Amino acid sequence: MEKIIYALWAAEGESRESFNTRLLSSLPEALKKTGATRIRLNVRDDTVGPAAPLIQQWQEPQQDAVVQLWLPSSNAMFRGDTDAAIASHCDRFAAWLVAESAIIPNTEHPPVDGQRTWGWSQASFISFHADMPWEKAIAHWHKHHARVAIDTQSNFEYIQNLIVKPLTDDAPGYGAFVEECFPLEAMTDPNVFFDAVGDDAKLQANAKAMADSCEAFIDFHRIDIIPTSQYDFNP
Repeated sequence: MEKIIYALWAAEGESRESFNTRLLSSLPEALKKTGATRIRLNVRDDTVGPAAPLIQQWQEPQQDAVVQLWLPSSNAMFRGDTDAAIASHCDRFAAWLVAESAIIPNTEHPPVDGQRTWGWSQASFISFHADMPWEKAIAHWHKHHARVAIDTQSNFEYIQNLIVKPLTDDAPGYGAFVEECFPLEAMTDPNVFFDAVGDDAKLQANAKAMADSCEAFIDFHRIDIIPTSQYDFNP
């Protein structure tokens, strides 16, 4: 089995509400018919509107939704029906083959089939420093940054997806896709986000540790970070 990440763009002028309704109402069933399993939709809706100040943008326009799924093979020969189902629900899409690492599986607020997962999900398409050897970037991400992310945040799910290769010709050249889930309050309260409620000194220390670790390997000129609502289908 292989995991694929799809980024979806709505047609120009289409409202987020209309786009999200179409995705959630019919895309999961369409994908299941192609053999896809463990389908997850990340959509940008009014619930995550308060997290707008946390958005970071490279692509113009920026992604409107993310689809994560598993197929027996990501080979284009066998992926055609899945790509067609995605294409029929959006204006355009990009896709990547990834290797998933569940650093913090969601055991606190497990997803329910077809329902919005508790809290909110920060979906991050990131790029590594272009002048940094790939092996060094991965070593920092896996051996140092993962521990920092665990220790300094209120995340109850943390999934690292290392991009193995792009599957579409126009896929932006990211190095990884990261998903982290937080309580809703973390959208607007840094003390909640950085697991430092009632402790401003801890907030400053945790925020600095996270910033220092990110700056060591992430190219902030080539990232897209979007707040989303997470929906799982046949989790």
